[in-house]
This record gives sequence, structure tokens and C-alpha cells, in this order.
Amino acid sequence: MSQAVVDRLSTQFGERLLETSDAFGDHEVVVADKDWVEVAQFLKDDGELQMDHFIDLTAIDRLEREGVRFDVLLLMRSSVGGARIRVRTRIDEGQELGTLSSVWPGANWAEREVWDMFGIRFSGHPDLRRILLYEEFEGHPLRKDYPIDRTQPLVPYRDVEEIDKLPPFGIEEGVPFGRIDWEARLTGRDDQVSPAIGLQQGQRRTLSDSEAAKQIQERLAAKKRAAAQAEAASSENAEEGSGD
Repeated sequence: MSQAVVDRLSTQFGERLLETSDAFGDHEVVVADKDWVEVAQFLKDDGELQMDHFIDLTAIDRLEREGVRFDVLLLMRSSVGGARIRVRTRIDEGQELGTLSSVWPGANWAEREVWDMFGIRFSGHPDLRRILLYEEFEGHPLRKDYPIDRTQPLVPYRDVEEIDKLPPFGIEEGVPFGRIDWEARLTGRDDQVSPAIGLQQGQRRTLSDSEAAKQIQERLAAKKRAAAQAEAASSENAEEGSGD
């Protein structure tokens, strides 16, 4: 059934279909980035295919690969015929890909996630901003060259009216991965615990979690002291005013 989708695309786009595969029963086509939107629109609108169900859009960082760095993948199916297809394209660092938000509204959020995690921009997107991380976050954490020990900027806790929010993590509650003593764990071994560590520094120590935690704790303590001093000064001013 899905092979029929590949055959239909081959008839329509010919040599513009760069590659096709059906490994493990998953049918996939590879297209150039300039054909990305056109192929997606055809899959949805074609009366024979009716690929009307947008499943997901995501990316893969192929940092070790020579040439273009990223793969972007579109997954969809037909709710009428049940066929599934995966469309892949390849783009390089700093290159923009056309948005599919006008083809499937659900692609809007998926593309925002790809931007948030990988830093891939989609030209024509109506609202391309972070969706999982806060705006002050620096970098894109699913890139394979993202430093595993990077300390992000601290931002004030934001109260939002009429929304129940959990309080922020304490200094020792979040990021358990960052509190592992990698030096001790990797001594005498040649295991790669993550692509970032293996690519950046081999098996050398990449974390200084105790020092990072100390610096964060000092900043938090300074903010608490400043808030306490401001509150005390405000109370003194209020008492002086009531005495008058």
C-alpha cells in the first residue's frame, strides 16, 4: 500500500526524487530542500494519495557526516487508505527550509520544536519561537556539539495569573544527568556516554558540576540577600511613616 505512494511520487516528480527506500517496511523518499513544500502539498492534495494525516516533523543532527549537517523528516499517513510515508530532506548549518504550517496547521508547533532543539529555521513560519525552552535559553540542546556542562542563564520565577504553576526546582533537584561524576565512571573504560562528550572531548572530563553548583548557589544566595534587604528597608520606611 505504501509502495503505491512511492510509485505515485516517482511518476509525478521523476528525478527530483533523489532516493527511495523501504527498510523494515518503512517507505521513505528523499527530496531536495527546494522541493520540500511542493512534495508535501502534493501528498496532501492528490486525489489518489489523500495523505491528510500529519504525524510529525523532526530533525537529526548528522554532525559526523561530511557535507550537509541536518536531516529533516516529515511523517504522514492517509486516514482513507492507511498508507504511510516518510519524506526526508537535507539542509546545512544556517540554511532555512520552507515552512509546512500552511499545508498542515499541526506542523506549526513541530517546526517550533525543531527550531528550539536544533536551531533550524523555517522560512515563512508565522510564529517561529521557542516552544519547550524559555526565550533566554542559549543554544539548541539536541545539537551534537551542544556542551553537556553548559550553564544556562538564571531568570526570575514568573508568576502567571489564573494558572497553577509548580515552583522551580531547588539547586540539587534538577538535571540529575549533570551531577554524575563522569571522570570516575569512565576511568579505565572506552565507552562513549553521549555523542557530545565523544565528539568534543573523547573520554576527558567534561563536567565540573560541583563548581557549577557552587556558582549557582552563590548567585541564588545573593539574590535572596538583596530581596531580604529590600523588604527590611520597606518595613522601616513604613514604620517611620506610621510614627509621623
